[in-house]
Amino acid sequence: MSVDVVTFGCRLNTFESEVIRREAISAGIQDAVVVNTCAVTAEAVRQAKQTIRRLKREQPRARIVVTGCAAQTEANTFAAMPEVDRVVGNEEKFDAGAWAAGGKIAVSDIMTVKTMRSHAIESIEGRTRAFVQVQNGCDHRCTFCIIPFGRGNSRSLPIGEVVGQVRRLVANGYREIVLTGVDITSYGKDLVGAPRIGVLVKRILKDVPALARLRLSSIDSVEVDSALLDALADEPRLMPHLHLSLQSGDDLILKRMKRRHSRGDAIAFCEQVRRLRPDVVFGADIIAGFPTENEDMFARSLDLIDECGLTQLHVFPFSPRPGTPAARMPQLDRALIKDRARRLREKGEATLRRHLDLEIGAHRRVLAESRALGRTEQFLPVRLAAPVEPGVIVDLTMTGHDGRQLMAA
Repeated sequence: MSVDVVTFGCRLNTFESEVIRREAISAGIQDAVVVNTCAVTAEAVRQAKQTIRRLKREQPRARIVVTGCAAQTEANTFAAMPEVDRVVGNEEKFDAGAWAAGGKIAVSDIMTVKTMRSHAIESIEGRTRAFVQVQNGCDHRCTFCIIPFGRGNSRSLPIGEVVGQVRRLVANGYREIVLTGVDITSYGKDLVGAPRIGVLVKRILKDVPALARLRLSSIDSVEVDSALLDALADEPRLMPHLHLSLQSGDDLILKRMKRRHSRGDAIAFCEQVRRLRPDVVFGADIIAGFPTENEDMFARSLDLIDECGLTQLHVFPFSPRPGTPAARMPQLDRALIKDRARRLREKGEATLRRHLDLEIGAHRRVLAESRALGRTEQFLPVRLAAPVEPGVIVDLTMTGHDGRQLMAA
């Protein structure tokens, strides 16, 4: 019995791919390849289609099943592909029965889903850190974003269930847990008592003392609660690495994106967290070439990298998603968008190199991901001079870097 899962997109998809594999096997699926798609950009959808065609050429007898956000938002598009045997929606993918049922499309209205299912897993194949999904969906409607229509509205997993999952994974040998979701800083608003993400973090660290490292996936800085700030200041097991959903450094573009923070808010947040946790590093998502963005507006995004001290950038060339307000706004030339994305990436790479220069000679605790590679608490990749068993945390001195990766002995 064979079920392979090809994963696109975010850390949440990585987690969910393990659940998908389990449910498909439970349904008795054999000789199948599941493509777990991402819908965040048109390029992500294009790559998924390209991969589906390649997989069918390479494995002509395999059953191709498509799921994930792009399958939810563009079910008919994928169902029309001759290579595809079945399209399974973002809620249906967690039901073994949906994998075994007949018909080509099993996709329901995701907006009718009101509660979050618990998808406990015991391990994640080939990884030394484990992801725990604590939240799904999004209540916000940024003008560029299709994801709420692929994921539905925000819903959260109760604290007790999250703590139980973390405890089981730690018992199975995982040293680091990453809390993930679509909008994790909106965690808890739908639960009794409305506990915030900081309350959840503190409970995990208190109730699972054997957990060595707790890390957060992407956060929205404007939603960060006081309990999370307290944890960053006082809990060394909460990792000093935050990835921020910033998107732009210009206030008018942020307003047109329907973001809820200003440029000043982003800078003030980074300054506040650095006072609380001086060793923190920040990554960020930034969109290049949003509709109506002129050169001065773009320059403010470039400047934001320095003003916030961003060291790890995810740069997205703007991609109009059908059905979103931004797709109806005046669009920029694609060549200009690509050029601005290139300039953002170059700026990010230069900032990262400067940060790595400052790391030389520093003593860091490194979690070995393989015998030759590891990550610092700040999530910087490290090449190990001597072999280390995966999953072991070692104290090392940084000896140099190659522009992207530290070296340690």
